[in-house]
Amino acid sequence: MSKLEPKARTVLEAVAEFELPKTSGLPPSIRRSFRSLAVSTISNSQTLIYIGTYGGKIILLTLDPSSAVTPDSEPVTVNESGVKAGNQTGSEAPSSKKLTFLRSSSVGDYLVDSIHVFVEIGKILVLSDGFLFLLDLHLLQPVRRLKFPKGATVVARRLRGSDSTSSDLLGDGVSQSELSSRSQRFLQKLGGGIIANGMKSRDYESLREGNCVVAVAVGNRLILIELVLPGRTGRTDRDADTGGIFIVIKEIQAVEGINTMVWLDDSIIVGTINGYTVFSCVTGQSAPLFSLPDTSSLPCLKPLVKDHNVLLFVDNVGIIVNAFGQPVGGSLIFRCVADSVGEISYYVIVVKDGRMDLYHKKTGLCIQSLYFAVEGVGPCIVANEESGIGEFVVFATPSKAICFQKVSPEEQIKDLLKKKNFKEAISLVEELECEGEMTKEMLSFVHAQVGFLLLFDLHFEEAVNHFLQSETMEPSEVFSFIMRDPNRWSLLVPRKRYWGLHPPPVPLEDVIDDGLMTIRRAVFLRKAGVKTECDEDFLLNPPSRAELLESAIQNMIRYLQVSRHKDLIPQVREGVDTLLMYLYRALNHVDDMERLASSENSCVVEELESLLDDSGHLRTLAFLYASKGLRSKALAIWRILARNYSSGLWKDPAVQQSNQDTGITLISGKKTAAIEASKILEELSDQDMVLQHLGWIADVNQELAVRVLTSEKRTHQLSPEEIVSAIDPKKVEILQRYLQWLIEDQDSDDTQFHTLYALSLAKSVMETIKRENSYQSPVAGKFEEADIFNAENGTIFQTPVRERLQQFLQSSDLYDPEEVLDLIEGSELWLEKAILYRKLGQETLVLQILALKLQDSVAAEQYCAEIGRPDAYMQLLGMYLDPQDGKEPMFKASVRLLHNHGESLDPLQVLETLSSDMPLQLASDTILRMLKARLHHHRQGQIACNLSRAINIDTKLARLEERSRNAQINNESLCDSCHTRLGTKLFAMYPDDSIVCYKCFRRQGESISVTGRNFKRDIIIKPGWLINR
Repeated sequence: MSKLEPKARTVLEAVAEFELPKTSGLPPSIRRSFRSLAVSTISNSQTLIYIGTYGGKIILLTLDPSSAVTPDSEPVTVNESGVKAGNQTGSEAPSSKKLTFLRSSSVGDYLVDSIHVFVEIGKILVLSDGFLFLLDLHLLQPVRRLKFPKGATVVARRLRGSDSTSSDLLGDGVSQSELSSRSQRFLQKLGGGIIANGMKSRDYESLREGNCVVAVAVGNRLILIELVLPGRTGRTDRDADTGGIFIVIKEIQAVEGINTMVWLDDSIIVGTINGYTVFSCVTGQSAPLFSLPDTSSLPCLKPLVKDHNVLLFVDNVGIIVNAFGQPVGGSLIFRCVADSVGEISYYVIVVKDGRMDLYHKKTGLCIQSLYFAVEGVGPCIVANEESGIGEFVVFATPSKAICFQKVSPEEQIKDLLKKKNFKEAISLVEELECEGEMTKEMLSFVHAQVGFLLLFDLHFEEAVNHFLQSETMEPSEVFSFIMRDPNRWSLLVPRKRYWGLHPPPVPLEDVIDDGLMTIRRAVFLRKAGVKTECDEDFLLNPPSRAELLESAIQNMIRYLQVSRHKDLIPQVREGVDTLLMYLYRALNHVDDMERLASSENSCVVEELESLLDDSGHLRTLAFLYASKGLRSKALAIWRILARNYSSGLWKDPAVQQSNQDTGITLISGKKTAAIEASKILEELSDQDMVLQHLGWIADVNQELAVRVLTSEKRTHQLSPEEIVSAIDPKKVEILQRYLQWLIEDQDSDDTQFHTLYALSLAKSVMETIKRENSYQSPVAGKFEEADIFNAENGTIFQTPVRERLQQFLQSSDLYDPEEVLDLIEGSELWLEKAILYRKLGQETLVLQILALKLQDSVAAEQYCAEIGRPDAYMQLLGMYLDPQDGKEPMFKASVRLLHNHGESLDPLQVLETLSSDMPLQLASDTILRMLKARLHHHRQGQIACNLSRAINIDTKLARLEERSRNAQINNESLCDSCHTRLGTKLFAMYPDDSIVCYKCFRRQGESISVTGRNFKRDIIIKPGWLINR
């Protein structure tokens, strides 16, 4: 098992002392060694201390806080190895309290074994020479010895918890609700009923306020006694002492040789040289807990009132158990076998031979050790207030008593911080917070205090870690470390009191300079042999100022970055973002500066404007202007940056990167400036400002210019007429892309824009053809020049310009075809001309272009199909056979036309049209196919005509059969609707053979029969002679 490292901390400090030889007010007869102690606080201003001697005397001392006295001897601390180390009172100031002797009283000539204080009834109970004595709290009344019991060895007061389910000792057992717990079921198994194990029972009322119950060990019996207020009436107990001092409740058969005893709730735990046993005060049954070896020390029990548990000792090991003897938590291992044990707050006090050790109940660590007397002084005693929540504890040697007071948690924390035990201070605060003795706000306060101490000790990373753990620290508290006071945010810094343990805030440069000066001074003193409290790492390896300043700024950046996500008031948020930009600039973190400036921020432009301009961080300044709505200033900076990159005044990072050949492609600085400016202009509705910066952006990248013009992010769109007139005529593709956006995306129906777009595309196509023709030269290098030209003038369109022209001419009906025709009249754009003539409805010209100029028979036939008239095919056939202008007839195209559409042509017209020069082998198959198809169509018509005539005859025959149907009616025939006899009445018969009288027929109508069938919707089909065949 690994050894736990003890924590040195001042929990108790001496406040007063009392020594017999130096007290002249005591008679010589009682100046003998001390045997027992008791402490009780009866009011906020008075604490009474009772000392029992070996001579049967009771000494009463009072702790008076009004007077001050310095103790003659100071307690001495010991380190982890047990070596004395000087004073550990935690303060150099003299004690503020005084132990004053009030009076003494005698209970006999024998030693006083124990003293128990009952503030509720104003009495103390003393055990001496086997008898019990009652005295008043101030020893003013005569001592009264109780006649019963005799031969008592140990007395224990019953301790009941605030949420205890202990019995009232009246019923035949515990209640069902009490038995619900696991521990009560354990007691139930020991036996039930009032009379058990030879126990005597007495009539007893329920415990009331002011009553106190104790258990007395007499031989092998445990006697339960109630102490009551004197003079109470209504008590009729035959065992009550004269004057109604006590009442015997029960007697329980126990064991011999009881040395120690504790009574918690319904359990009485006793200790003998053989071991520990638990008894039930309700049933009287017992159960063994532990057996002690023969060589072990005497048993010892200490009630832990605050936790409502019992500390059970086996030599130097303490085991914490609950009221039923069940272990709770771990064991406590002490330095030695204790003379006496005490309790205060969350600690156990063990004294031995003039030394006190203070252990934490949960962790088992030794928190404080000190000598309150010289070694070899003899057995020592420690006593604490029985309530378990007192502030005082008294140590006593045979002739001296020293009163210690618990140091407040704040003072303990301060003491640890002064000693630079920061981890121990935080652990203490967390421990107190878990125990409910300190608030979470105090924990945050201490974290902030530790952070400031570490900051001035030049441990910047640890300092910021503590700042971040503090929930109450405000970011404005670090502003003075970044910007010298007075500044814009000086009044926002809260005036918090941090116990005065660190200097006031100054800029980080001054903090580092002072810290380095301290380190140099410590190094000098160390060489001179003087010990200092400076950090050993700094002494062995002194840091440089640059390293410390960089670390300080980086950690301040880390703190402000986290603070940005907190809910801050606007003024503090402005300070956080502005000072964060200051720190980024100090470390030249350009990426972080630009990221902060371009995002949503609360930076104060006035504080950063000149700073960033002087340092050359114009990109950051432009981002900052844009985020604050100062778009004109931001655009001006981006324009300057683009011009400087273009002129070579600034080095372009993309060019440097390409020269290094790292394989990483970077965007040039000029294009980056244009990109950022275009982002601003895309949201800008100010048309004048957009047009002002459109030119230089278009010079850098035409696609960015188009993005600015076609942006839909702005609230009000720009005027298309003014934009079109303002675009540089040389930037043809920008104009075309803008017009395309107006027509296709904005659904513009302005004929002017449609015509302008068509004319622009036509001009670009004609220029492209002309340029291509000019480069078609056998001179070497011409094709390379063409490639260079195309590379330098990259297009923003993905499709060729001629394809875009053709698509637009076909899709749009709003441009002026004649105006476009006038432009391309002398060109070779035959397909475009065909589209335009088609828009004008000149079918012959369209067919001539498609069939003769383009020789696209498929397109020509498709156009004829669109016309939808047979004469169009005949016209196309005539063009194929007689192309004019001395061209040869297009026999193959003619044959294709006859093959695809010959069935719809008149053979006579085709034969008349065919040229006599056409080879017979080309036309014979086609003509034969036409004739066969003609004959086939004729025969199909005859078949259809005959089938129609047959169906007509079949229908007439079916109608005749229906009309000739007979129905037999007699006197018994009934109407299917009204069920009246038909007789000689008129009747009607429906196609489904249902018969009704004429009256019902008039009511039903001709189309709906009695069965509800509608013959117009649900027609009855009867097969005729044609279908039967």
